[in-house]
Parts: sequence; C-alpha cells; structure tokens
Amino acid sequence: MKKYDVIVIGSGGGSKITSPAAKMGFKVAVLEKDRLGGTCLNRGCIPSKMLIHPAYVATHIREAHKFDIHVNPHFTVDFAKLVTRISRTVDADSDSIEAGYQRNPNIDFYPASGHFVSNKVIEVNGEQIAADKIFIATGARPAIPTIPGLAGTPYMTSAGALRNLKLPKSLIVIGAGYIAVELGYAYRALGSDVHFLVRSRFLRGEDTQIAEEFTRVFSQHCAVHCGAVPIRVEHNAGMFRVTCQKQDGGTEQLTADALLVATGITPNTDTLGLENTSIQRTEKGFIKVDGYLRTAVPGVWAMGDCVGNYLFRHSVNFEGEYLFRTIFLEKKDEPLRYPPVPHAVFSYPQIAGVGKTEDQLKAEGADYVVGLNPYKSSGMGMALLSDHGFCKILIDRKTRNILGAHIVGEEASDMVHMLIAFMNKQGTLDDLLNMIYIHPALPEIVRNAARKAQAALA
Repeated sequence: MKKYDVIVIGSGGGSKITSPAAKMGFKVAVLEKDRLGGTCLNRGCIPSKMLIHPAYVATHIREAHKFDIHVNPHFTVDFAKLVTRISRTVDADSDSIEAGYQRNPNIDFYPASGHFVSNKVIEVNGEQIAADKIFIATGARPAIPTIPGLAGTPYMTSAGALRNLKLPKSLIVIGAGYIAVELGYAYRALGSDVHFLVRSRFLRGEDTQIAEEFTRVFSQHCAVHCGAVPIRVEHNAGMFRVTCQKQDGGTEQLTADALLVATGITPNTDTLGLENTSIQRTEKGFIKVDGYLRTAVPGVWAMGDCVGNYLFRHSVNFEGEYLFRTIFLEKKDEPLRYPPVPHAVFSYPQIAGVGKTEDQLKAEGADYVVGLNPYKSSGMGMALLSDHGFCKILIDRKTRNILGAHIVGEEASDMVHMLIAFMNKQGTLDDLLNMIYIHPALPEIVRNAARKAQAALA
C-alpha cells in the first residue's frame, strides 16, 4: 500500500488543496476520473459563459434598432466554429493542469475515480493508497428524471449542450433552473427555436418578484409552456416528440430536433464506496459534514457540490481555502463561517442576488422595508432605453442592516458586488446613502433603491 500525506479526490474545488499542500512539501495524490479542472472549467461556468457572451452580442444586434441603428437581422452564426473554439480553450487550460502536476515531484496524478475500501484506504486502478488527510471534492452531475422513453434517446445534458457542434433548428428544454435558462437562452439567441417545459415556475429559489420579472421578459424571447409535465419522450427519424400533461388535465405534444434535459444535479458520491466507511450521506446523497467540513471519519473532509451547502464554484473555492488555511497553515480549530454568499444567473435578463429573499423574510416574520428601483428610473437606464429590470434591497427596520439584495437586469452580476461588499462588512442603509455614486453609472440604480428604502423608513 502506498502512503501519502494527502489524498484529494476531485480536481475542481479540490485544487485549493492539491497544489498548495504540495508546495509545502507534502506528498499528495490527486484522483480525477474526468478532465482536470472539474465541472466549472470543463462542463460548467467557463464554457457556458464563453457561449453565453456571444448570445448577448447576438441579442444586442437584434435590438440595435431601438437605438436607431439598423442592421440586417438575419445574421449567421458559425456555431461549429464557436463551440470548437470554446472546447479547445477549456481543453488547453485543463491540459495545462496535468502538465503542472507532472512537473511537481510531490504530486501523483491518478486519472481514475477510486473508491474507499475502508475509512482511510482508497483503491484506484487496482492499487490501494492511504493518507492521514483525505479531501473529497467529487462535485455533482446532471440528474436525469425518470420519463418513459427518455433513456436511450440522444438527448443533451449541460455537458453535451456545451460540446454540441450543430445548432438545432428547434430545441425543447426540460427544466427551469439556472442551467436550463442559461443554455436555453444561449441557443435561442444564436438561432434555435426554443420551447421550455416548466412544471411550476422559473428559478424557484429566487425572490418571487425577481422571478416574475425574469419570466415576463424571458417569455418574450422563448416559448414557455407553464404547468407542462413531460410524461413521454420519443425519438424517430432525427426528431424528438415530447408528450406533456397540462394543468387542465389534457395533453400536448411538442416536436424538435434536439432535447436538453436540465432538471437539477445529483452528487457524485454513489461510486465512492462510502458504504465501506463510517462516512454518512443524506437521503439525497450529499455527504454529511459538521461545521468544520469534517465527515464522520477523523481526517476525512468533504467540500463543494458533493456536500451541497452551496452549489457554486465560488463557494467551494471559499471552502477549500478555509480548509487549507485551518488545517495546513494556521492549524487552528476554527469553524467555517460563510460570509454572505452571492449568486448570479447569466441568462437574459441577467439576475444576481445575495442574502435573504423577501419570501424568506416574510416566512421568518422579520420587520423589514423594501427599496425597489427600476432600471428606467436612472440616468444610465434612460441611455439603455431600459424596458425591464430593477434593484431590490431589503433593510432591517430597526438596525438598518442590509438583509438581502436582488437585481434583475443589465450587468446584474457586476452591480451586485457593491452590495456583497457592504453586507460583508455589516453595512447599513446609511452606508449605501453616504457615498458618492458616479453619474450616470448603473450603480445609481442601487442608490435610488436605497433612497426608496429610506423613504419607507420615514
């Protein structure tokens, strides 16, 4: 049996441990069954944004007439070239990680998944390895719903949609979460006729007002079938036929030459052999950890999507940096304390948020006020000819602390950062008001929302 100081299972968020520990002189084994870099680099954040940005460009071209700029709306997209460029870029980045591992004498790379045979022993490629410190960062994969006829058809998941070289004339999307609306929007903006099957509503975790505004605008670009539950999938002669149960009890059939299934994720924990250990999982398969990200086995930690505290790359980065700092650098028994964890949805319109939603505050019986300002009620909003979008700030009535902030509209993912910073420093409504905003920059929309909250407190 080969003994290491550290074993890291997973090369996405796990990278926050692998190279830093090796640089300190620890002998590290890293296990990865897929391309190095994890979901974010290969099948998620990076390639999807490289696809979505051209989609934004296409949308701006189509809407240029609003600004009295007239272009031929029937532009063409070299979709195969676009996707090939994206894939080559992320593959080169992934390959550079392996090259770096090969140059580091303290890192052994095992291109396989591995599974536990006991609490601290892992079998990989027929070999058993062990370590005093083991970190599980295996991420998650698309969850595939049980729909009669779906299995065996050439449907796409998010991974396939990001590598697909042929832009379909028509696309059916099953799902209404982040991944569905991001990729569905990209395909629509680049030329596909896209139909969404939405069981209840878009983006169920978002503030209700945000989700409603998103749906209003999004539905102008994509066909949305609300209350449609897929009950059968067929694929014949290159075409998909999806039969849906409608809210009125009737059925509806949709046809398209491509199908994207984006109905959520499931953690990659079912092949780890955790049944051979004392490590516990939740009913949904996530690894149970305490406030220190420790599993039930001393010396084994877990982080990221396989834990499910937050399903973002920026949150697993934070978790990995916390683990490296407390275990290797400072060697202190300090519980993990998350600062306000933000998120963004890179669709159209864009969404970003941090902190509590108004729905959560209502459920808690909190005493709060709302400051809401539309994009159009600002100088830059006028320049953009904004017909949608707003910033919504939730303020504690007594302390004047910022409890949550949510934006739907242009550059929301950038604008929200000033609110993240204020919340991270326990900022108040007064802090938002007592600063000079560049005129007429978009953040004046945040200021105007703060002024609305101030008026509500008066």
